[in-house]
Amino acid sequence: MKKKPDFSFDNLETAFAHLSDEDLQKTKTLFRLMHYPVLVKSGIWLSKMAFAVGLPVEGFVKKNVFRQFCGGETITACRPVIEMLDRFGVKSILDYSVEGKKEEAGFVAAAEEIERTLQEAEKNPHLAFGVFKVSGIADTELLQKVQAQQQLSTAEKESFTRAQERFMALCRSAAERNVRLLVDGEESWFQEVVDQWVREAMRRYNSEKAIVFNTFQMYRKDMLRRLKDARHDAVAQGYFLGAKLVRGAYLEKERAHAQATGAADPIHASKEATDEAYNEALLFCINNKQRVSLVSGSHNEWSNDLLAELLDLHGLSRSDERVYFSQLYGMSDPVSFNLAKAGYNVVKYLPYGPVKEVLPYLGRRVDENTGVSGQANRELQRINQELRRRKSLPKFPTIA
Repeated sequence: MKKKPDFSFDNLETAFAHLSDEDLQKTKTLFRLMHYPVLVKSGIWLSKMAFAVGLPVEGFVKKNVFRQFCGGETITACRPVIEMLDRFGVKSILDYSVEGKKEEAGFVAAAEEIERTLQEAEKNPHLAFGVFKVSGIADTELLQKVQAQQQLSTAEKESFTRAQERFMALCRSAAERNVRLLVDGEESWFQEVVDQWVREAMRRYNSEKAIVFNTFQMYRKDMLRRLKDARHDAVAQGYFLGAKLVRGAYLEKERAHAQATGAADPIHASKEATDEAYNEALLFCINNKQRVSLVSGSHNEWSNDLLAELLDLHGLSRSDERVYFSQLYGMSDPVSFNLAKAGYNVVKYLPYGPVKEVLPYLGRRVDENTGVSGQANRELQRINQELRRRKSLPKFPTIA
């Protein structure tokens, strides 16, 4: 067996080289606040209320939590961040993170903005993928009715057709522009409709390589089987499977929905079982690399280390375009930047949108980071270590 990859997530000089001392101190302050979930969640709620009544809180939000997790308010505003990340070997994904209004005009506007991200990705080599959520361009209640095989009115049938046309238009645009496109995961009660659309798009546009990617949320008990079935369909139909793996984003909602409807809990009983399923899915994708392209969306160091080792053990180039590591902007920098320096393909999700409109997204980032045992504690420990390291460096006098 070959030796393990020659890098360490403990290399904090590499992890935080893109941040000045001042930036690092601001990040430290934010993650310290996340140790107090009630305080931070109250702050997000108060910000929403302040925006609703017209209070001038935008500047405060923008300088704090928005600065940490978002690239800017517009595509243009994100470009300096995209260029900065690329200087350290990390590509970006423009992620329009505005919660779409649940009406036709809102869905159309969201689709038009997603199309602009594809146009930007076509001309900017620092952007590795496009991305969108079907829930941003389609009525999720309608998708749920379709999955449940409920009767639709004529108006609902027309709305469903328009939503599917918006979806296919984005996939077609991505293929024409040669921009790989990630379709993010959704709740299980309408995910099957999304899967059907993605499968059809893959059959149309993935004949030469993976352009359209579906997301597999590995905290679901059935997801490893679904991944294997998707690969089987790709082989049978003669296309390439694009697979983005994540652990999952809707755990509490999934369990509450199952309880409310009397359905079986679809989620693994423990984090350990989810981790095992995720890592088994990584192995499956690499073992089937001739047919499967992989984006591993994980902040888990164990899984990232495993995937790096698998690439080396399989004799794949670390820059093989069939495999990408992915993390969210503002999180897990020791993972992202150390992998990138070691030569692996790394991409950061770069959310953007008007400050007021991305508050729901920021609220979710706060939720997953809060608590002593959560992500915030790990982030804070690494930041403190790096600040101590920088403080210990010898200070050289300035030469006049």
